[in-house]
Amino acid sequence: MWLLWGGLGCGIAGALAAAPLVKPAELQALAQGGAVRIVDVRDAEAYRLQHLPGAVSAPYARWRGPASNPGLVPPLPTLTALVQELGLSPETRTVLVYTGVDSTDFATAARVYWTLKSMGAQELSILNGGLNAWRAAGLPVSDQPAPVPARSAWQPRFNPQWLATREDVRKWLGQPDLVLVDSRPAPFFQGKVAHEAARAPGTLPGAENLDSDLYFELGSAVLLDKASLRHEAEAVPVAAGQTVVTFCNAGHWSATDWFVRSELLGEKQVRLYPGSVIDWSQSARPLPMAHEPGRLEKLQTMLVTWARRNLGGGKTP
Repeated sequence: MWLLWGGLGCGIAGALAAAPLVKPAELQALAQGGAVRIVDVRDAEAYRLQHLPGAVSAPYARWRGPASNPGLVPPLPTLTALVQELGLSPETRTVLVYTGVDSTDFATAARVYWTLKSMGAQELSILNGGLNAWRAAGLPVSDQPAPVPARSAWQPRFNPQWLATREDVRKWLGQPDLVLVDSRPAPFFQGKVAHEAARAPGTLPGAENLDSDLYFELGSAVLLDKASLRHEAEAVPVAAGQTVVTFCNAGHWSATDWFVRSELLGEKQVRLYPGSVIDWSQSARPLPMAHEPGRLEKLQTMLVTWARRNLGGGKTP
């Protein structure tokens, strides 16, 4: 069986700290040793068609907030019920699997990783390249659901160490020890397009733009090597003692930026603003925006956003 049930194997898994990224061959070795819980964050239909043998399904939508503000962290009781259903505990060696299509796809795993780490999970990894990399390595897939894991008794507490709230960002704006990183493609940063749930286009005042797609091999969902990641991250300089807050539309693309900086490059003061621009723009008291277009430009932005949503552009994370 390729799944870690209950506490079996935790001593082995906990002997060495888990690497944040694993390759298919590394995950295969863990699975064959029975020392891992594989969590598939794709939607349920994709899971039913094929998945890694022994993987349990936990679709990304279950880790997200409501459609009106999807970046919000679900209530702790909701997340607690989910991790208990998956049989997880803080010590469970857990590897997250996504499809492996592109950088937006990777961000689903990065956001779940951030959520689980904030809840106290200690042995987390993401399969670099996802299911597509697993299949490309010639490894087997299954269309059979995994046995239901024994329900855990984990009662997590949410650690705010890696969290920035709207009030945090509002309070820190303009301070020299804050570095705001907008992880969206440039048109969002420039206020030329907006997410359908955002009440205003543009970005947060003082933010620097670093599209999270730059962290990946061209047209792929595989992250660059560490030296290349560092080179890309240094496009937004961070001095000693400064706190980095990453954001996007709804804490999706920016989860990748947080993952790269915090987990792979070892930056100590990196926080994710999960609500991001949607949450910021929905404040009952209007908050300042940068690159907010004028009236005519706003109309053009509304038309472009409508076209993206209704003429094949799809939803924007």
